[in-house]
Amino acid sequence: MRLILALVAALAAVPASAERLTLDRIYADPALSGPGVRNVRVSPDGERVTFLRGRADNQFQLDLWEYNMKDKTTHRLVDSKKLVPTENLSLEEKARRERARTASLSGIISYSWAPSGKQILVPIAGDLYLVDVANPDNARKVASGNVGDPKISPKGRYVSFVRDQNLVVIDLSTGKEHQLTTDGKGTIHNGEAEFVAQEEMGQRTGYYWAPDDSAIAYKRYDEAPVPVARRFEIFADRTEVIDQRYPAAGDPNVLVDLMIVDPASGAQKKVDLGAEKDIYLVRADWSADGKTLVYQRQSRDQKRLDLIAVDAASLAQRTLLTETSKTWVSIHDDLKFLKNRPAFIWASERTGRNHLYLFDLNGKELYPLTKGDWGVDEILAVDEDAGKVYIGSNKDAVIDKQTYALNLDGSNADKPVRITKTDGMHSSAFARNGKIFVDTFSDPKTPPQVSIRNADGSMVEWLEHNELNKDHPYAKYMANHLPTEFGNIKAHDGQTLYYSMIKPANFNPAKRYPVFLFVYGGPHSQQVTRGWGNLFKQYMAQQGFVVFTLDNRGSSRRERAFTDVIYGELGKHEVEDQLTGVDWLAKQKFVDPKRVGVFGWSYGGYMTLRLLEAGSDKIAMGVSVAPVTDWSLYDTHYTEQFVGATPKSNPEAYKQSGVFAHLDGLKSPLLLVHGMADDNVLFTNSTRLIDALVNRNVRFELMTYPGAKHGISSRAGQRHVYGMIEAFFKKNLEPK
Repeated sequence: MRLILALVAALAAVPASAERLTLDRIYADPALSGPGVRNVRVSPDGERVTFLRGRADNQFQLDLWEYNMKDKTTHRLVDSKKLVPTENLSLEEKARRERARTASLSGIISYSWAPSGKQILVPIAGDLYLVDVANPDNARKVASGNVGDPKISPKGRYVSFVRDQNLVVIDLSTGKEHQLTTDGKGTIHNGEAEFVAQEEMGQRTGYYWAPDDSAIAYKRYDEAPVPVARRFEIFADRTEVIDQRYPAAGDPNVLVDLMIVDPASGAQKKVDLGAEKDIYLVRADWSADGKTLVYQRQSRDQKRLDLIAVDAASLAQRTLLTETSKTWVSIHDDLKFLKNRPAFIWASERTGRNHLYLFDLNGKELYPLTKGDWGVDEILAVDEDAGKVYIGSNKDAVIDKQTYALNLDGSNADKPVRITKTDGMHSSAFARNGKIFVDTFSDPKTPPQVSIRNADGSMVEWLEHNELNKDHPYAKYMANHLPTEFGNIKAHDGQTLYYSMIKPANFNPAKRYPVFLFVYGGPHSQQVTRGWGNLFKQYMAQQGFVVFTLDNRGSSRRERAFTDVIYGELGKHEVEDQLTGVDWLAKQKFVDPKRVGVFGWSYGGYMTLRLLEAGSDKIAMGVSVAPVTDWSLYDTHYTEQFVGATPKSNPEAYKQSGVFAHLDGLKSPLLLVHGMADDNVLFTNSTRLIDALVNRNVRFELMTYPGAKHGISSRAGQRHVYGMIEAFFKKNLEPK
């Protein structure tokens, strides 16, 4: 479960004429934060930087653009509307986009470069096109028919994809298509990631190319053991009965195999994953020479993760390393094999913070690459020739993200060199050779700005300067934009909790204002960051609310002592921290403690209910969107990771983690919202709550959205749901 709410914001200088934000304008075109840039890639030859950008008349319809490094020009490379004027997505593709949180997007939402740097593979609406960058108007359709997860092989000989639950390759030298698996149907899937792997493990693919094109390792799974959840998807004009194999906590997961196939001959090998079948196959990768397949096997209780090497020829195995934890072992993408020496980089939280280590190919630790009272977000690039490793981290400030350079010999493990200089949030995409990177930067005064930079951080060129000048879409709203303040308070155990706050328009410290408390509160998420803000929060501040957000214990990008607190009983410590924040607010002379309201979505919806149950004497109202109400209804990997048990092994933990055991404490007005086709947090969570509230004669308000999934992602749906939230806050808290 990751945060669903992902809105943009703005902050800047005073324009000639100023207007206040409206919800209608927030959800209109063009995007108020300026031209968006997504999926940035540097071509393998370093001559181009490509990216996806929304259209001026529809920010959610994406086209493929390029910046040419030689002539320093930017232009649209592929027009999605010309390629496919009308999109008709399969149910499988819609489900994939829901898992990837791209359900609101259309057009070109992904692409990949050929290793030559001359061609780009572009999937759109189930078809697959090969685009020659020198002649992009003559894109060639190479496959069709519900094509999923397309790739160009590392050496460029093949195009691969999944179609109808089978793995397929096309030999580009002959144009011949070859289906590598044939048993994919019914409950058998080849080359795909299962539901919980997509939803909870960040696993977007189920197959992995060897670097020399000699083999593909792929996941084969059978979901027959997974119980069928029969649910109704209620649309405006019809109701569909969906039989979804949904592994709720304690249920059987899929049975998984790891296979190796020769793309030329189709010859297959099966890797022995061990005697224990109830496992998670978390990741797979290849050594730099393509001779060794490495996979990550996680135990069902998630307290053990093994990194195992397999000789691709003989299938002989050896365990390189094992990570263990008393709570859970976090999974990541930071396994990098070196090309110039027999070694690999691995991320581990064994010290309580996420750090990088260099190991030899026998699994012996050579030395740490990072160390200290800070942690690594991810590896961005490895430049072996220069002896550098580039990382993202919040080393200098928990609420920031910067790019740093490390020495591959470990000599500056505790003192990485900061490459990005401006305080705030930096997201960096490096070229494969590590020589240049594209930096996306924002802070509370700067909308997302995208620049091309050398590896030392020096400027090459703007990709999207996005200046807040008179021509910017946000120009007329600048004068009324309100600043975001940051601070921290202490949790009951003394740990530091960071908050952000926006004070209302025309703020008068002698007045008392109502509070809009925005909460998420779940693991895998950090809400308080020094980046470009949230337009709905800005809007609510302009409507007269103090807007307050606090990251409670369990939230991400912190040390394990901070996150592990929640283990064994969800909601307890998170609610405790949020109420600590509410108590702090009540002491501020400009806050009316009798007019505090809370809003949250997904885990935040769950937190809203738990906060009303525990603190209706302090919180006057709440809006809960798509909440989990009973953790036995949510999926295996996420729930068992944090509750630390199954409903059968520890029913009391599930009882106390859920909503229903505490429901008698809910006294304040509630607006409950849910999409009626939600396949993530099933609608059953809300229908059970509705029934329990009715049986207790508790009055509440309800809004359901026909056909809407977890994110209620249509533009009309987003405009409507946030209008409902605003209206409920104003009705109950009456800003003056």
